[in-house]
Amino acid sequence: MDARIPAAEVTGVKGWLVKRMTKRILGQTPESIGVMWHHQKIFMDLGGIGRKVESWDELDKNLATYAVMAAAARIGCSWCLDFNYFMAHNKGLDETKAREVPRWRESDVFTPVERRVLEYAEAMCETSPTVTDELSASLLEDLGAAGLIELTARVGFMNLSARSNVALGIHSEEFAAACGLAPLAAPASAPVASTA
Repeated sequence: MDARIPAAEVTGVKGWLVKRMTKRILGQTPESIGVMWHHQKIFMDLGGIGRKVESWDELDKNLATYAVMAAAARIGCSWCLDFNYFMAHNKGLDETKAREVPRWRESDVFTPVERRVLEYAEAMCETSPTVTDELSASLLEDLGAAGLIELTARVGFMNLSARSNVALGIHSEEFAAACGLAPLAAPASAPVASTA
């Protein structure tokens, strides 16, 4: 990992607990934790918020996953995109659709409601946000007030997480590849890497 801040050693009782928990959930302790370990209070507080976000249940879990993955893809956070694809697999969600999120506009696997959720997530990530009254009204009808508020809050939290990771130079740690998932689909408009 080529983070902009060298990783600190994850130590102490809190460090031991974090390592144990992440190994149980992810099979390893992410290197990125060492970057955030320089400010343990922020690390612990963000983790606490993330756990609370995961406990929300007004929005369908597949829609929630697609939304945060779309936000991560739009912002360019490979860590968040990979992690959420991996977690979709672990939660038994629709992996085929999760895999297609980075190219959702070109893919034919998404329903109209899923497409509106993905569009909303991307629109929230723009500077300034480009969410329209029409899109919000459609999603209010699709998801209800509580569902739309949860969608908005989940994408807002992903904006915090993804933008922080990108700014700190935290990249994918290949969780999805480690469990044998097919690589995430790439948009047709994505630049092709040179083989030279």
